[in-house]
Amino acid sequence: MLTAGTAALVTALGLVGPPVAAAEPGQTPDAFSENTVRQIEALQSVKKSQSATESKVDSRLLVEQKIRAQRMSASAVPALGSGAMVSAAGTVLVDIRGQVSEELLKSLRESGAGIRAVSARYGSVRAEVPLNALSTIAGRADVKKVETANEAFTARQLAEPATAGEQGDRETKEQKAVRIADELKKAVEAKGQPGIAAGPVNSEGDRAHNADTARQQFGVTGVGTKICALSDGVDSLATSQARGELPAGVDVIPGQEGDGDEGTAMLEIIHDLAPNASLGFASAFNSDASFADNIRKLRFDASCDIIVDDVLYFKESPFQDWIIAQAVNDVTADGALYFSSAGNEGNVANGTSGHWEGDFVDSGKGVGKFAGVAHNFAGAAGNQIFQPMSSASPGVPVTLFWSDPLGRSANDYDLYLLNAAGNVVDFSQDNQTGTQDPYERVDTTGGAGLRLAIVKFSGEGRYLSLSALRGRFSDSADGLKAYTTPGVTVGHSAARDAFSVAAAPAAKAFPRALEPNDPANPAGPFPGAFSAASKVERFTSDGPRRMFYQADGTPITPGNVSGTGGEVRAKPDITAADGVSTSVTGFTTFYGTSAAAPHAAAIAGLVLSGNPGLPPAEVRAALINTAVDILTPGRDNPSGAGVILADKVLAYTGASPQPLATAGQPTVTPADGGSALDPGDTAKVTLPVTNRGDGTATSTSVVLTSPTPGVTVAPRAKSYGTISPGQTGVNDFTITVPTTQELGVPVVLNARVTFAGSFSPTTSTFSLPVGTPSPVTRNFAYAGAPVAIPDSDPTGVTVPIAVSGVGRASKLTFSVDGATCNTDQTSETVGINHSYVGDLVGTLTAPSGAKATVFQRNGASGNNLCQVVFADNAATPFSSVTASNAPFTGTYKPAQALGGLTSGTAADGTWTFTATDVAGGDTGSIRSVSLHINGFVQPGVAERPAGVGKSVGRGPVKPV
Repeated sequence: MLTAGTAALVTALGLVGPPVAAAEPGQTPDAFSENTVRQIEALQSVKKSQSATESKVDSRLLVEQKIRAQRMSASAVPALGSGAMVSAAGTVLVDIRGQVSEELLKSLRESGAGIRAVSARYGSVRAEVPLNALSTIAGRADVKKVETANEAFTARQLAEPATAGEQGDRETKEQKAVRIADELKKAVEAKGQPGIAAGPVNSEGDRAHNADTARQQFGVTGVGTKICALSDGVDSLATSQARGELPAGVDVIPGQEGDGDEGTAMLEIIHDLAPNASLGFASAFNSDASFADNIRKLRFDASCDIIVDDVLYFKESPFQDWIIAQAVNDVTADGALYFSSAGNEGNVANGTSGHWEGDFVDSGKGVGKFAGVAHNFAGAAGNQIFQPMSSASPGVPVTLFWSDPLGRSANDYDLYLLNAAGNVVDFSQDNQTGTQDPYERVDTTGGAGLRLAIVKFSGEGRYLSLSALRGRFSDSADGLKAYTTPGVTVGHSAARDAFSVAAAPAAKAFPRALEPNDPANPAGPFPGAFSAASKVERFTSDGPRRMFYQADGTPITPGNVSGTGGEVRAKPDITAADGVSTSVTGFTTFYGTSAAAPHAAAIAGLVLSGNPGLPPAEVRAALINTAVDILTPGRDNPSGAGVILADKVLAYTGASPQPLATAGQPTVTPADGGSALDPGDTAKVTLPVTNRGDGTATSTSVVLTSPTPGVTVAPRAKSYGTISPGQTGVNDFTITVPTTQELGVPVVLNARVTFAGSFSPTTSTFSLPVGTPSPVTRNFAYAGAPVAIPDSDPTGVTVPIAVSGVGRASKLTFSVDGATCNTDQTSETVGINHSYVGDLVGTLTAPSGAKATVFQRNGASGNNLCQVVFADNAATPFSSVTASNAPFTGTYKPAQALGGLTSGTAADGTWTFTATDVAGGDTGSIRSVSLHINGFVQPGVAERPAGVGKSVGRGPVKPV
């Protein structure tokens, strides 16, 4: 498990009294003790006295403020942990919900905030904010709510349980960089001949799902599909590529590389089962809104066919599709397949659940002198106002939701965590007055005797959902009965068209008891395949999921938001393998529904590869109808329809090997023997066509056309015959360029390749430069003062570079221009001084708005970009540099080609360079950067070659 933050436990300025082990006299299953009542009254007094502005601040943050300002006595709640994680600098990480604008961001920075994530679409800013600035921020009209940052975890199940001291033992950023650099160095040194096959470490799920034999039987490998993952990060991506575990060209959204390696492990699983599928990645851990944005980016920007994630944000509603589920709905409506981990929150069948849901039952027990009545968990069976927690559930987030629409809750429920002595150890009591979310959250502190109480502060009875995420409700020693119900699978995994994936072991049993005295965990079938005898992991989350509202808040059953209303979604949908091997450090055996979801996604990739264009509904039918029924007969809560097998799914869909013929970059040979294509020229265009598919491309032909006025292509079409998998066919065409063609305006060619196969036709567009490149290089530099790069701020900092007198460009390079190179992070003589260059993403933007990523989190812990030229024709990519190369100098290929920034448009205007620091703890500045641009030779104008041009900036001239 990996969390996006750590809940504060027992704080209150060191004034916390030791918990008392003995039960409080007067506290019974159906009544609060006088001690408990006094403490809840003290907290409710804060709630009753809140101003309108204070009501917009998370209740736990507000109490923390009041205790620190001595406006509330810590002795009134002696065991209280406010839940506010305040840094040594007095800051808290918050999510600010409202209307996002540049003015809001400016105001936040002026208040001392550090911006961590911004989503205009979802109206959310994650920021590190001084605790004493919260009221000022909340007082703005464009701010609806200031919340403690919504945390998350992945659905990885740790083979060894995390302990409270492990946070301090985690490797630092620098230590991790050293480890990864050493692993990469060893992988490169041991590297054999590269190939497209997966590396030597293979997931046991490949065998358990019959995917290995299915690829051979049906001849499909994932070709023609793109499968993309969202998780924590891909720190070791380069290492896995060097080991042969992952292919080159994994499409990582710039700035969204994340932090961690669960994403790397997920990609290895996908590649093991679908070795010829294209891969992509984006982090899910910048914020909840950033996660939603990245789901959309993977589909609408990166064109991913299948998306898979393993993340749950704690605020994801069980009753309505929230922003993350809405993003899932957007991409599935566009035709993408979406897979998500069902979760590791346990299930009722295995006695591992920490979830209860049902209608509010009035216990008749009032709370304090202000307001509120406690919920009765026993219902018709009696009266019990407490839900007892297992003593083995420390540090667990506990969420409470009720069946009001998001952003429109007018019924006010509160949540309290008590110890056996009746002391309040955590609480959540936000106001719900008609414009807030129906949500409260506390965090367990560990120890025996903890119990939860739900108080209806005001309003009507509603259907409730109480979940101890990765915890367990358990009968207490003092006679409290634990009440559990199925349905802990929540959030975007339960989106209507998503696939929620449960876990079953592929090989070895999960190696530890989930809690003391638990029965043994099941083992998997490896080297055999899954069968009806297979069992799910004891920790896998169960369904179903009852929903009361459409995504926009429209009631599904108007007037009925009780246990008989709404829509019941059959979740999870299917089961797949976990407990499998990867090459990634820390994931050598990968347990949890985090591992199951990518297995299912990869099998879907094989389906689409062998059935291009198959509608999502038919893919769903294939996966559900061929799943092997396990556990009880028919669909069941922990496993859904059952465990999927690749051979059965492919047979059901009639999959077959498909050719995929695509045109490659053409070679142009002018008839006059010149080195460039000029106006009035006739030229031979040699166009290769390669079959990257699994099947043979027969009846292959190309139609080559040009939308450029006056350009002729002859012949228009040519046959390429039969092209075997992996082979290339070549044909020549002739083009004629009109004499009126403007220098620098490219000739555009459209190649349409047709062949016998479902991927036919494929289209490609090529731009052929027109004109002789000028040998004269003109240099343009940023001429301003050094500009600080804000730490861990996705908005970054931008500097302008003015370009004039060039016209259209034939060549473009970008350079970082240091005078004297060193690794001093405060150096004033390097082009970009910054500790830990691996934090940085550099982006170049043309006057037209076209963008190219120059560098993308390369260089690890090395300091300072000094004298670096980024040129498309460089032999070495900057992605290959390591910390040992610092300070960074030399000529490198950029992350994305720069040449496309000027294709068909003039280079004149204001260019910008943006540096973004996407990880915390390191700082620096942009000092000296420049552009180097070659135009075209103008007829009748003599031009003097210049290998080095005169720079107008402050740094040294760079060779171009």
